[in-house]
Amino acid sequence: MNTDMLSVAAAWKAAGEDVAIATVTETWGSSPRPTGSQLVVTKSGKLEGSVSGGCIEGAVAEAAVRTIESGVPQLLDFGVSNEQAWEVGLACGGKVKVFVERLA
Repeated sequence: MNTDMLSVAAAWKAAGEDVAIATVTETWGSSPRPTGSQLVVTKSGKLEGSVSGGCIEGAVAEAAVRTIESGVPQLLDFGVSNEQAWEVGLACGGKVKVFVERLA
């Protein structure tokens, strides 16, 4: 991803948006985005970046809005076993942890 997520977050904050940043902190097994990948979310619903490329993106965005409202950071933990992965159409199991924080 060529876009600097911190610059996006800063620009949206300067424009008056309430902003949270979600960052992939740990992966194991199959994970579509590497450690350090970020998603910037505004309370008004803007999104930029990616932490998963799909299945958990919506859950992270919802958690980001809760973090914006409460000010309390969250460490989200998503995982799927190899057996469950086949059931939901993924090639193999994996795990990803995402840290969500409000931009002050």
